Amino acid sequence: MGKIKCIVFDLGGIVFEIDKNQAIRHFEEIGFAQAKDYLDAFTQIGIFGDLESGKITAEQYRQELSVLIGHDVTLEQCRYAWTGYMKHLPLHNLDAIEDLRRRGYRVSLLSNTNPFMMSWANSSDFSKYHLPVSHYFDAMYLSYECGVMKPDQRIFEMMIEGEGFDPSEMIFIDDSPHNAKAAATLGINTLQPGNGEDWRPMLEAALAK
Repeated sequence: MGKIKCIVFDLGGIVFEIDKNQAIRHFEEIGFAQAKDYLDAFTQIGIFGDLESGKITAEQYRQELSVLIGHDVTLEQCRYAWTGYMKHLPLHNLDAIEDLRRRGYRVSLLSNTNPFMMSWANSSDFSKYHLPVSHYFDAMYLSYECGVMKPDQRIFEMMIEGEGFDPSEMIFIDDSPHNAKAAATLGINTLQPGNGEDWRPMLEAALAK
């Protein structure tokens, strides 16, 4: 491994621990009985995937979800359902990210996400520090803004171009084996901790090489 200059984090599963079953319960609470058939821990399908890949807006998603459910749901109900994915945000993760930046690393975010999750993440409700997720990263590559989701290599290529580093100078941290493989195919160093696992020791070991 060459000298690492840039560290790129996934959001759900890495920065915060996700709970798919809790998200399913939240969707069921707003009336979507088929939630378990649509929701995934890594890559969404149907209108859920259309939302996260930027093919439809939050309002279009609300309208289409209302049709699936059989009655109107509000944007706030959609936000409540989506944020069910967030189980726990360890503050030591945010401390570690800030420490990496102080040490001179460029730190960015690459996430399959959507406007509902980001309306929470980019608010003072994100953590007990009352700072938005954007405070912690030099750049954010969000699937619904990029128009493509991981593990499609195009989003990684956008990130590489945006960061301006050789892939060998980058580490990508993601809990999905498909996403890690896609990044590695482009020459990016990868780490694949499990959902909610403390990634700090493995990252420090990789940086020490």
